[in-house]
Amino acid sequence: MTDSATNTLAGLLHLGRLARQAENLPTLGFVMVNETRRLLGGRQAALWRNPSDPLSELAGAGVIAVSGLPEPEINAPYTQWLSSLFRHVLAPFPALPLTLTAAQVPAAVAREWDDWLPEYVLLVPLSVRGQPQGALLVARETDWQEGELGVAAELADIYAHAMAAFGARTHWRDWLRARLANRRRLLLMGLGMVAVCAVPVRLSVLAPAEVTPVEPFVVRAPMEGTVERFRIRPNQEVKAGDPLFDMDTTAARSRQEVARKSFDAAVEEYRQTAQLALTEDKGRQELSSRQAQLEEKRVEMEFSKDMLARVLVKAPRDGVAVFSDENEWQGKAVSTGERVLTLADPAKVDITVHLPVADAITLEPDAAAVFYANGTAFASFDVVVTSIAYRAEPSQEGVLSYRLKGRLTEGQSPPRLGAVGTAKVYGSWVPLIYHVLRRPLIALRQWLGM
Repeated sequence: MTDSATNTLAGLLHLGRLARQAENLPTLGFVMVNETRRLLGGRQAALWRNPSDPLSELAGAGVIAVSGLPEPEINAPYTQWLSSLFRHVLAPFPALPLTLTAAQVPAAVAREWDDWLPEYVLLVPLSVRGQPQGALLVARETDWQEGELGVAAELADIYAHAMAAFGARTHWRDWLRARLANRRRLLLMGLGMVAVCAVPVRLSVLAPAEVTPVEPFVVRAPMEGTVERFRIRPNQEVKAGDPLFDMDTTAARSRQEVARKSFDAAVEEYRQTAQLALTEDKGRQELSSRQAQLEEKRVEMEFSKDMLARVLVKAPRDGVAVFSDENEWQGKAVSTGERVLTLADPAKVDITVHLPVADAITLEPDAAAVFYANGTAFASFDVVVTSIAYRAEPSQEGVLSYRLKGRLTEGQSPPRLGAVGTAKVYGSWVPLIYHVLRRPLIALRQWLGM
C-alpha cells in the first residue's frame, strides 16, 4: 500500500470518528465541510440538508454549513446561490457522487458560477436506505479522479448515517410544537379535523345471524309414546307421503287388543240381552243401555285401530326435514302433540338476526342489512329487515338480544337452510365522530349512571 493510500485510509477513519463524536448537527456540519475539504484537497465546501425531511424545520434545512465559517448567513448572496444550485442538481436525487461544471447546470445558475465557485465541483449525495438526508459539495480548480469518487462514496455513507442519527433524536413533541407554531397551519388543521368529523357515514352493527325457513310445517308426535326409529336424515328432501319416523307400537297394540276384547264382550252381552227381551220386560229395559255400551266399545276399537295406523308418521307435504340429529330422538319418550321436526321449503327462507342489546341501534322496518354466511368467503346476501322484536330475549348463547327478521332481496339464490354467519345491519346516516365515539359514550354514560 502506497503512502497516499495509507493517508487516505487514515483520513477516512479519522473523519468517521469525528462524525460519531459530534454532539449536534452544527458540529457535524462543521466537520463535514472543513475536514472533508482538507481530505479531498478542495478549495471550499458546503453542506445542504434536504428540506423534504419531516424534521427539517427542527434540525435546519437548506445550506446549513459552509467551509471557513462557524455558521452560514442564510440571507447572504453566496448562500442563496448555493441553495439554487442544490435545488437544480438534486432533482432528481442522485444515488452516487458526481462531478459538476458550469455547463451542466441551468443558465440562470451558471451565470454566477465563476463568482462563487472554482471550475470543478464534486457533489456527494447523502441518503440512508433510499431516504435523502442532504448533499455535500466540494469545489476545486483541478478535475476529480476516479479514486477520489470512491473515497467520496465512503464518506457519503458515514455522513448520511450520522445525520440520520441526529434527526431520529428529535422528540415528537418538538415536531408537534413546530407544526402548531404556525397559526395558519393550526387553523387549517382544525378545519380539516372538523370536516373529517362531520363526514356522514352509515351507522352499522354486526350481529350473529342464521338462515331460517318461512312458514315451516311442524310435524308433531301423534300419540304419547316412544320414538322407535327415524327413516330420514337432517336436511333431507322428502315428498308428501314419504315415511318420516316410527312410534313404538307396543302400547298401541295393547290398547287395540284391550279394545277388541271389550268390544267382543259388549257384543255378547247385547246378544244375551236381546234374547232376554223377547220373553221378559227386564231384558227389554236393559236392551237400550247394552246397545249404547256396544256403540261405545265399537268407537274405542276403531280409535285404537286408527292410533295403531298412525305410529308410522308420514310427510304431509314436500319440503326439507329440519331437525338436529335422529339419534337424539330414537328411544325418546314424547307426549301427544310434541314437536319432533319441521318441513320447510328451501326456496323460501328468512334471515334471523340476534342483535345484542349492547350493540342495539335505532332501526326501522325495511332497514338494509347484509348477511355473510360462514364458509363462503366471497358470497354475501342483501337483506331487508321486515320485523323487529318488541323486547329482548336470551339467545341460544345466553346473550340478551333483539330478534330481527329479514327477507332476501329479489334475484338472489337463497343460502342453505340452517346456515349461520354474521349480519351487518345498517341504521341511519350519522357524523363520523358519532360513529367512532358511540360505544365509548354509552360506556361512560353507564359508568356515570346518567
